[in-house]
Amino acid sequence: MSNSSLPILAVTLGDAAGSGPELITKAFTDPEVRAVCRPIVIGDAGVMRAALAITKVPSTVRVIARPADAGTAANVIDVIDLANLDTAKLVRGQISPVTGKAAYEAIKRAVELTLAGETQAVVTSAINKAALHAAGYLYDGHTELLAELCGKPKVTMMLVAGKLRVCHVSTHVSLSEAIARVKPERILQVVKLAHDGVQQLGIEHPHIAIAGLNPHAGEGGLFGDEEIKVITPTIEEAKRRGFRVSGPYAGDTVFFRTLQGEFDCAIAMYHDQGHVAAKMLGIWQGVNVTLGLPIIRTSVEHGTDFANAGKGTGDPRSLVQALKLAATMSGFRSAKA
Repeated sequence: MSNSSLPILAVTLGDAAGSGPELITKAFTDPEVRAVCRPIVIGDAGVMRAALAITKVPSTVRVIARPADAGTAANVIDVIDLANLDTAKLVRGQISPVTGKAAYEAIKRAVELTLAGETQAVVTSAINKAALHAAGYLYDGHTELLAELCGKPKVTMMLVAGKLRVCHVSTHVSLSEAIARVKPERILQVVKLAHDGVQQLGIEHPHIAIAGLNPHAGEGGLFGDEEIKVITPTIEEAKRRGFRVSGPYAGDTVFFRTLQGEFDCAIAMYHDQGHVAAKMLGIWQGVNVTLGLPIIRTSVEHGTDFANAGKGTGDPRSLVQALKLAATMSGFRSAKA
């Protein structure tokens, strides 16, 4: 594949008061990234020029009118300039409705471009939920916002860290609400999303492990009966529908077993059950994937890193992995089209 035919990825700026712009300057020059995609920034060109001045990465910013104009030079950062921030007034490390609004606008534009087929995937830098809320956009995070922009399909997140892939029955809800959401229809929905998502990584017949809700997966009913009443019957139903699934497995071992290659993906019953496992491998290396959207979306696994914004010291590894994973998924989706 020639460089000019590589997938074009729409990379959002994230919250400009955080480290996102600085990480972009580093990730875009990575040879492994440039070998698999043509990344473009969706956001403010002035902020990207300021980020280059901070990181001192030997690149230049080039404003382009449309994604098809994306170049292949590793020392040029192409930007679809939304011109929605004043760098003279930008205060790094602080929550602001101005940067929250700009972050939302970048996400919206990236989704529009990808839905229109002008870009092949969306890769998101970190946003700050408080800044987003201050700007009037009352979403729990990227996942919920992206789902609304894409017509409100049923979605789930998949965390990817090396061989560990984790999907979730529920995410941003209280623990009591998470328990209430352990229902057959939702588990089956996530099994289907996980199956299809892992297939986009090139695994044709993925083996999906299902975690239990309770300690030791209930220990035969000693520590809770959700496994007996809900989870095990749902696993049997998933098998009847043709999915390669097994479990329920104890939540304290299933993710390690998945990392070791025994399973291709594990399904967690709630947010922290899956997130702790993935983030123990290093938040600078993990990738967040939204499954169920009509577009491909990957994201960094870390936050905005306000404390180090403006210092140029941020670690770009998660963004590098998110870009590479988006390119991989784009390739498999194109091959099946």
